[in-house]
Amino acid sequence: MALELARQVAETQQEPVRRAAAAVVASLRAGGVVNAFGSGHSEAIAMEIAGRAGGLVPSNRLTPKDLVLYGGEPASVLTPELERDPAVAHRIYELAPVAPQDVFVLVSSSGVNGTVVELASIVKERGHQLIAITSVKHSIQMTSRHPSGGKLLDLADIVLDNGAPYGDALMELPGGGSYGAVSTITSALLAQMVVTEAVDLLVELGETPPVYLSVNVTGGDEHNKALESRYAGRIRRGA
Repeated sequence: MALELARQVAETQQEPVRRAAAAVVASLRAGGVVNAFGSGHSEAIAMEIAGRAGGLVPSNRLTPKDLVLYGGEPASVLTPELERDPAVAHRIYELAPVAPQDVFVLVSSSGVNGTVVELASIVKERGHQLIAITSVKHSIQMTSRHPSGGKLLDLADIVLDNGAPYGDALMELPGGGSYGAVSTITSALLAQMVVTEAVDLLVELGETPPVYLSVNVTGGDEHNKALESRYAGRIRRGA
């Protein structure tokens, strides 16, 4: 079932993926970087976009942990409920090395929690292009937890639908409930589709894409450090 859903997502999301990749390329060519945010399990998708082998060097992973890593808050603030607090979004944005030409990728399968919706609002107010990776099926069945009543998919310029069902899990349990969560699989697929399409576009434009090598291949560390130096002050590699 997960394999079939991944195939459907790959086929149905080609056009929004192309538009998302074009937005990324426009940002990079203007000197911007890709800022990716996800909380909870969605943080894994931000890690697919920012700071990994085969990915784009000009990228940042934003996270609620930034309040501790860069904002001096005690680790005790990192509770499971933190992602529901809209005020957190302002601190995350303020602590990030953001420039006007940056593009944002916000990831939330439900797309209704206070932090991600508020961050989406801030991103749009500041004039950034906003790409969302979310589950349309799940989100439309939810009530927003943001005071505005808005959702991530309402605010995004480009919506990439990960196709996950309401509740995320695919397999039905006898007597009720479900198991076999799928949103991480399909969201990671979408993230990599955007990155690879963006790299292809840069190659077509005659540019050398700033792409990470694995640190576990010969010369990987040297290659990566040389590229990262080009974006000094614009990217960070936290824990």
